[in-house]
Amino acid sequence: MKKHTKTIILVIVGAAILIGGIWGVNESRYPNVPAFDDHFTRKFLNKDKKAADGFYEFKSKTGQYTMWFPEEYQVLHKYREDYTRNGESYENWSAAYIKPYENDQQTYAINVKFSENDTKSELIYVESLFKEQLGSKKPKQLETSNTRIYYDSAYTYFRGTNQHIVHGSKGNPPNLYVAYVADKSSDKVIKLIYDSVGENTETNQMDRKKWFLKMLKNIHFNEGK
Repeated sequence: MKKHTKTIILVIVGAAILIGGIWGVNESRYPNVPAFDDHFTRKFLNKDKKAADGFYEFKSKTGQYTMWFPEEYQVLHKYREDYTRNGESYENWSAAYIKPYENDQQTYAINVKFSENDTKSELIYVESLFKEQLGSKKPKQLETSNTRIYYDSAYTYFRGTNQHIVHGSKGNPPNLYVAYVADKSSDKVIKLIYDSVGENTETNQMDRKKWFLKMLKNIHFNEGK
C-alpha cells in the first residue's frame, strides 16, 4: 500500500513539473511587457509584430481594423461593459496603465470605439464629438493615404463636480486628447480618447502629441469587409 501511494505521489509530482515546464516555455514565447502579462490583452496582440517605440499590433475581434497598442497598457475586462462587441459592426474597449507616483498613482487610459457612421454626416459627428469632449467645434485635421483624421487636446480638471476645459494653457500640458478617424473607402470610423489623471502625468506636451499621433496614423481599416 505504501509503495502504491509513493508511486502515485511521484506521478503527481512528475506531472506537475511537466505542466510547469510547458507553461514556462509557453510564457517565454511572449514579450516581457505589461500588455502580454495579461492573458485577455494578449488575445488581441501580435507578439511577432512589434511596432516602433513600444507598440505592438492590435487586431480587432471584429476583423475590421488593426492599430498600434502601447506595450505598457492592458485591456480592461473586469466588468462586462469594459469590452463590448456586436459582430463585425461595433466594438468598444478601454485600456489603462497605472504607475505608482510618490504616495499616490498616475493613471493613463485610452478608449476606442469602432462603428459605422454615414460619411455624408461626418462633419456633424465630428462636431458633436469635439463639442462634447473638449467644448470645441473645429479640431485639427490630417490625412493618411487611407484615413481622414480629426484631433484636438486640452487640459482638463475638476473643481467640485464641475469639469473645466482649458485650451492653450502654458503652465499645464494637455491631459485629454480626442480623435475621430474615418476610413476613406467606407463608413468605418474610430473614436479614440486618451486621458491621464494624477500629479505630473504630463511633463512633455510634444512627446505626448507625437505618441498620440502615432496611434492615429497607424489605424488601418481592412478592405472588403
